[in-house]
Amino acid sequence: MVTALQKVTSMNQDISVSAPHEPCKVRDQHTDCHKVIMPVRDALDVISGKWKLPIIIAIGRGHKRFRDIERSIPKITSKVLSKELKDLETHKLVKRTVFDTQPVSVEYTLTPYASTLDSVILALQQWGTQHRRKMLGKSTEVG
Repeated sequence: MVTALQKVTSMNQDISVSAPHEPCKVRDQHTDCHKVIMPVRDALDVISGKWKLPIIIAIGRGHKRFRDIERSIPKITSKVLSKELKDLETHKLVKRTVFDTQPVSVEYTLTPYASTLDSVILALQQWGTQHRRKMLGKSTEVG
């Protein structure tokens, strides 16, 4: 079974800094490592934290109004939800739509770009389930 890290590492081997016949230099190894770390860091800057993924999941499951999202995520405060929604909107993952009604209503929806996170969220869910089992001593996996 090839892990995601092995896939990323093998992808980086395709982008070689040195000629194939030359031995790797320490500087080249750092460059290759940097090519792996930077995109991961960029992704984590967008989705890391306690609340961003739960908000994305809540909106994806149909909770569109602020209070609905807030109620669907235990222990999140209005202030934090507001800040996180603004961040997700800045990163083009969430769209905020204001309706000209009395009173004014606002709905949040996931953008098509947010669907690019589907496989990431699924992988995190699967890994989290395996990790929890392992930590509880219920894992059947070797390692």
